Amino acid sequence: MPFSRRRAAVIASTVLLGLPFVSTPAQAATPVATAPVATAPALPTLASRLAAVKAAKTINYYPANAGWSKMWTNFNAATVDADMAKADVLGATTARAIIFPATFGFPALKPEFTAKLATFVDIAEKHGMNVKFTLFDWWGQYSEVANSFNWANNILKPYRDDPRVISVELQNEFDVDDPGALVWAKKIVPLVRTAYPAMPLTFSVNGEAGAAGMGKIKAALTANPIDYYDYHYYGNSERALQTIRQALATVAPTPMVIGETGLNTLQNTEGEQAAFLARVFKAASTAGVQSVAPWTLTDFATGSIPDSGVGKIPAQYNYGLYRTNGTAKAAAAVVRSAWTGSAMPATLMDWGFENPVGLTPWRAYLPELGQAVKTQTQARTGNWSVTLANTGKSTAGSPSFRVAPIAPVYSYQKWHAEVWARGNAATGTTQISLSWFDLQDKWLGGASSATLPVGTTNWTRLTVDAVAPAGSASMQIHLKSGENKGTVWFDDMLVTAG
Repeated sequence: MPFSRRRAAVIASTVLLGLPFVSTPAQAATPVATAPVATAPALPTLASRLAAVKAAKTINYYPANAGWSKMWTNFNAATVDADMAKADVLGATTARAIIFPATFGFPALKPEFTAKLATFVDIAEKHGMNVKFTLFDWWGQYSEVANSFNWANNILKPYRDDPRVISVELQNEFDVDDPGALVWAKKIVPLVRTAYPAMPLTFSVNGEAGAAGMGKIKAALTANPIDYYDYHYYGNSERALQTIRQALATVAPTPMVIGETGLNTLQNTEGEQAAFLARVFKAASTAGVQSVAPWTLTDFATGSIPDSGVGKIPAQYNYGLYRTNGTAKAAAAVVRSAWTGSAMPATLMDWGFENPVGLTPWRAYLPELGQAVKTQTQARTGNWSVTLANTGKSTAGSPSFRVAPIAPVYSYQKWHAEVWARGNAATGTTQISLSWFDLQDKWLGGASSATLPVGTTNWTRLTVDAVAPAGSASMQIHLKSGENKGTVWFDDMLVTAG
């Protein structure tokens, strides 16, 4: 705060408190220390902003009742403020603002919407967060280069030297197979860079385009490369490490962040969503990618997404870390652990099968040959175990309860797994098994424990130790029982990676 404003504040304070303010002649003044003159904060540089991008703990955001462009047409500052408070508690340092030309006005901006954007930036700052801008969403007028630049320039002018805005994504999930889009990208990048040399620029591609899509952007923009790549990862989380490394190799040496990742809880359980995000965070960290942005903060209420292709996809309403009623899903604790550097929730993998229904990452495998279910009929510890009874077997294998570890999987890695099992008139083969797969989901091999003795047995520890084959990208753990006319139970898992 400048000294003159500081002195004015002192005068005002004495008046408000009812105290006299006496101006003593300078020659009679007692020498006092001179207050330091406040200096303006250093202007952001490309390097400082890019460093912030690479470390950003970014939350993708629309309000639960106003998704996509409705966030701006139905803008509610109080709702945004409450949601940013939630993101702050999770440990977020950055919020993403997605800007729609059709809503904000194209080619002429509507002041009412730029004012809403400014309010969003202010609210983010209030909660200790900076902002990433995504421009030109839901837009495809690629022949209008001059209007495109003028529009972007008018959006960005107020934030040229504002450290609260750390990057500009020129278009969300850019269509790398559209020739017109590529021509536009080649022209818009140098125009924006010349006007905003200290602002990192990027494009993202959709999950299907993946690393190959980023490679096409890199090839098209050789003359004017972007500053970093924004990878949207919705693939199999069990193979996240190898997939992320492949993407990194494609764009190297340019930095990369994961700008979106998540799993919906309409087609999957909340336990599976939590495990998915934990795997992606862990794999990204192992690969050297420090910025992972979950999609999205909240689920979306019916009718909250504008009439569009995405609005007609039921699963799109269920990617949130929070439900529409504001309560947290298990995934929220995972994100908070990742962003604050604390331990992942102890219940994440449900090794003792004590989690409530829907909060386990485990899934039944080949249930048509025998349904693996949680039960309270037997438990070695706690109240629950998993049981299989009257099972069959086929060329595809034996029915089982299966899960993938959180730790990334790679070639020649040592693994140890164990479980306690007991049987009642059991027959067939009951084991704990490990199975490895390559990046294309091809089975590479497996290893199994000794078989639980047939008949009726007490709790018996089954263990397996093995090394992942060359080319391994994922691993599954199976608690299986095939051709069993009796019943078996499993409890108290332990899995470690060497």
